[in-house]
Amino acid sequence: MSGTAIKKRLKNSIKNALPSALRTAWWVVKLTVGVSLAVTILDYLGIVKWFSQIASPIFTHIGLTGESALAYITGYFVNIYSAIAVITTLDLSFRAITIIAVMCLCSHNMIIETAVQKKTGSSAVRMCILRTLAAFVSAFILNLVLPESQVENAGMTEAATNAGIIEVLRVWGISTIKLVVRMVTLIILLTILQRMLNELGIVKILSKVLSPILRLFGLPVKTSFLWIVANTLGLAYGAAVMIEETSQGKINRIEADLLNHHIAISHSSLEDVLLFAAIGASFWWMIIIRLALAFVSVWIRRIELHFKHQYRIGLFGK
Repeated sequence: MSGTAIKKRLKNSIKNALPSALRTAWWVVKLTVGVSLAVTILDYLGIVKWFSQIASPIFTHIGLTGESALAYITGYFVNIYSAIAVITTLDLSFRAITIIAVMCLCSHNMIIETAVQKKTGSSAVRMCILRTLAAFVSAFILNLVLPESQVENAGMTEAATNAGIIEVLRVWGISTIKLVVRMVTLIILLTILQRMLNELGIVKILSKVLSPILRLFGLPVKTSFLWIVANTLGLAYGAAVMIEETSQGKINRIEADLLNHHIAISHSSLEDVLLFAAIGASFWWMIIIRLALAFVSVWIRRIELHFKHQYRIGLFGK
C-alpha cells in the first residue's frame, strides 16, 4: 500500500470518527455539568454530609469516607463520567480517589452493561454479583496495600465549607471547565485512534499477538478481538460489535461467558482509566488489581464448568 493511500485512509478515519466523537463528547459534557452541579448544590445544603454519615460504617472498612459512597452509587447505576463528576466535588486524597476509581471501574453502568453481557451469553444476576463483589474485594485489598502517606488533597475543589453560594458556584465552574476540557480531548483523540487502528487492520494483528496472554487468563483464542474491543471501547460502546460476533456464531456461548467473566471486571482499560488518572488515581493500580481479579474469576468459572461437565457425564454417561 502506497504512502498516499495510507494518508487517505487515515484522513477518512479522522473524518468518520469526528461526528461520533463530538456526539459522545457533547453527551458527556451535559452529563458531567448536570451531575457535578447537582452534587455541588447538595453538598452546599448539607445533604451530602447527611448521606455520608449513613454510608460511613460500610465504607470506613475499605478506607473511604461515607461521602465517597455517593460517587460509587452514581457510577454504579449511571457511568464513569457521572462518578468522576461527583468525585471532583469531594475533598478526597489521591489514595481515596484510587480506591473509589477501582470500585467504579469494576462495577459501573450496570443496567446497560449487564444487558449487553446477558445478550452475549451470561447470567445477568451472576454478572451483577460478580462485578459488585469485585468492587468491594478490590477496595478491601487496596486499603491494605496502599500507603497511608498518600493523603495529599486532589485539589479539584477549593470551596470552603462556609463559603457563600456565589463563591461555591465560581469554584465549581472553574474546576468543571478544566475537567470537561480534559474529557473532551481524550474522547476525541481515543475515538480517532480506534478508527485508525481498525482502518489499518492493526486490531486484527494485535488479536493474534495477544493470543498467548489470553490463554494465560484462561480465555479462548477466538475471543481476542472482542477482548480488544471491550478494553478499548468498553462494554456499552462496544456492544454492537460484541453482540454481532456472538449472534453470528463466531464464538460459542461458553466462550462468550468466559470472556464476560473477565471483561465484567476488567474492561475500558484505555479511556476510563486515563480519565480517572487525570483526576489523581493511580494508573497502575487501576490496571493491576482488576486484571488479577479477572484472572481469578475466569479460572474459577473454568473449574466450575469442568465439574458441571463431569457431573453430567456421571449422570447421563458419555
